[in-house]
Amino acid sequence: MQSKATPGNRPVPMRRLVFVVTEDWFFASHFLPMARAAIAMGLAVAVVTRVRAHRAVIEATGAQVVPLEAERASLNPMAAGYAAGQLAAILKALKADIVHCIALRGILVGGTAAAMAGIPSRVYALTGLGLVGARGDRLGRAARLALRTLIRGPLASSRTRFLFENPDDARALGLDPLEQSVTVVGGAGVDPAAFVPRPLPPMPPLRVAVVARMLWSKGIDVAVEAVRLARAQGAPVELALYGAPDPSNRRAIDEGTLRAWSRDGIVWHGPTTDVAAVWAGHHVACLPSRGGEGLPRTLLEAASCGRALVASDVPGCRSLVRDGVEGLLVPPNDAPALAAALARLSGDAGLVAGLGAAARTRIETGGFTEAAVTDHVRAIWRDLLEA
Repeated sequence: MQSKATPGNRPVPMRRLVFVVTEDWFFASHFLPMARAAIAMGLAVAVVTRVRAHRAVIEATGAQVVPLEAERASLNPMAAGYAAGQLAAILKALKADIVHCIALRGILVGGTAAAMAGIPSRVYALTGLGLVGARGDRLGRAARLALRTLIRGPLASSRTRFLFENPDDARALGLDPLEQSVTVVGGAGVDPAAFVPRPLPPMPPLRVAVVARMLWSKGIDVAVEAVRLARAQGAPVELALYGAPDPSNRRAIDEGTLRAWSRDGIVWHGPTTDVAAVWAGHHVACLPSRGGEGLPRTLLEAASCGRALVASDVPGCRSLVRDGVEGLLVPPNDAPALAAALARLSGDAGLVAGLGAAARTRIETGGFTEAAVTDHVRAIWRDLLEA
């Protein structure tokens, strides 16, 4: 255990915050500012995760990385139970003061492990409900009820705090977004100094991009169909897809399908390491998600770059995008409605520019910056440390 000196020169153990997250890439892409903020508070920080290619970038923050193999796509309760048992031993060895669980599986496994290890100070940071939130049928409702029972029942303690990226997810779990144990933040936040507005490309055509994992749940196929419809109606619209399939996700779109879509004004570019450059070359950020989002980082980054947003009217997306203000909202699974929205923008350069400017203002003033989000999270940690 690390320690710090006191005026009497007696070493005092540092309080330890342990993040639990299934994938190292997810922590590296979204939560490094939180690790830095915790370390700046004087906390010892560990990240327990499945280690692949992002260990070094996490360790560069000063955090310790502890490997834990837990397959995110697996629904096997025995495998999840085994992972929770392993994690409980890790939490005990680390002498964790706070366990900060990220995303649904991280909450289920990490919350179980924290209970087994006898650690009451827990943060459950839900980054979206995924397919459980997107489904409106009986199975979806039953799954949400089961989650509500678990997360608010045996996995909760009197010192559990809930962190949501949109108020709809809090309500879905039977929690009031205004109650003391609940905090709603602007996603993972975005750094407005790193994602700055650049001059819009000339129009026509309207250049639309989707920057996301290539998943059916993200509505990539809806975007493709909408652009085909808009172009068939004579609207000058082009679509660029940036992102890779996620092999650990059952809803991944295979590469053959993505390549087959790349024709007639639609191009799949694969993953990108320079998202800001993508938005510099496009007018519109599109995310026709089928639901289950927390607050999509792709929309935060595009908005910070001053780009108009076109998204599904689903939880998370509508927390950032106000229809007709920062962008346009369309019903999920509605390619004709999305085509109409894109056709409308393709004929109105002034509207495109105005929506983009409002999106940038929304980021700066609406609590969607990294600084605003980390301020809220630091307050939660302080509250738990003082409890």
